[in-house]
Amino acid sequence: MKSLTEHITFEIPSRRGFVNITPQLEKLVAQSGVQEGLCLVNAMHITASVFVNDDEPGLHEDFERWLERLAPHAPTSQYHHNRTGDDNSDAHLKRQVMGLEDVEAITKGKLDFGPWEQIFYGEFDGRRPKRVLVKVIGE
Repeated sequence: MKSLTEHITFEIPSRRGFVNITPQLEKLVAQSGVQEGLCLVNAMHITASVFVNDDEPGLHEDFERWLERLAPHAPTSQYHHNRTGDDNSDAHLKRQVMGLEDVEAITKGKLDFGPWEQIFYGEFDGRRPKRVLVKVIGE
């Protein structure tokens, strides 16, 4: 069995943002030499997400608005967690909705996506370095 473990570091300059990480993952899958297997992608921070969806700017804007309605950032005093001195309770909730990780099949040496699917890193409390774990395993 072959395996590859890498960490991708992000520092989103704003509080929130979405980054299409599919090209980076495709390179890592190719580098691994795995022809048949799995690619795990895990946001290693509790205020960030990894998810699969369409790479369409209007959809990303819809995510932003929907998440902000579900868990508005302000007023920060509405959240018990923020009493610890943080101001990121909303980021924890947004991450919970968008998900922690994704596992994609690798078939014939490539990520095996459905139509329009891409993998994204979602940031909900940015402005500092955060890592994503990528683990490729298979034959």
